[in-house]
Amino acid sequence: MRLDVVSIFGEYLAPLQLSLIGKAQTQGLLDVRVHDLREHTHDRHRTVDDTPYGGGAGLLMKPEPWGEALDAVLADPPAGARDEGPVLVVPSPVGEVFSQRAAVELAAEPWLVFACGRYEGIDARVVEHYRTRLRVREVSLGDYVLNGGEVAVLAITEAVVRLVPGVIGNAASLTQESHAPEHDGLLEHPAYTKPATWRGLDVPAVLAGGDHGAVDRWRRDEALRRTASRRPDVLAGLDPARCDARDLAVLAELGWAPGDHGFSPVTSSVADSSADNTTP
Repeated sequence: MRLDVVSIFGEYLAPLQLSLIGKAQTQGLLDVRVHDLREHTHDRHRTVDDTPYGGGAGLLMKPEPWGEALDAVLADPPAGARDEGPVLVVPSPVGEVFSQRAAVELAAEPWLVFACGRYEGIDARVVEHYRTRLRVREVSLGDYVLNGGEVAVLAITEAVVRLVPGVIGNAASLTQESHAPEHDGLLEHPAYTKPATWRGLDVPAVLAGGDHGAVDRWRRDEALRRTASRRPDVLAGLDPARCDARDLAVLAELGWAPGDHGFSPVTSSVADSSADNTTP
């Protein structure tokens, strides 16, 4: 996989040389190239920004440097690049919220190009133009605003590259993580290691009992409980068809009932009505 990152703060991307991502580059699994947007300016101040039309606070990144920089990147495709070119990823608070599903999709691409905006963002015509030439994804890390796209690129790269075959030593570990499709998108269960007792807190006995079936069941139950407590929005999208009788019983205890398109919390009025109609 090749990653091209265009930024005015290339040093911000230095952490990509560390840990598993750095190792992936050493092993030839990943090729990271950082490009300085200012190299595509033509004035002595190397200007990349200007005031927005219509007024308003702040400055906006000019389209000309971005057009030249991205065209230069596209003119040097990696071997094996797809005919449709790379996916252009533009971190932006107006983009789709980045998710594990998006990470899986991007991990299947051989070439990603990142455009790191700064100030009040990039002139909208840049995205508009490149949508006619490439697959473009504007991506947000969440409902908040960063000073620039570099932090988002670090996070997205970390999530994507670890899914590339060979980067993670034990690929099976990816299937039991929070939000993993194989795990139905649930949050991961609590995990423990030695010692068995620490500061008065014990590891759950089932984990040391040697019954692998019981361990798997406990982990599934805890994943359901944790997801219901912390991310009810995720639980609402859980497919009832993927739940066994024990899953349904756990969720019922937590106040969730299956519907046509997922799960929904049982309202107190419905619960009270059910209780009133129960025959002793």
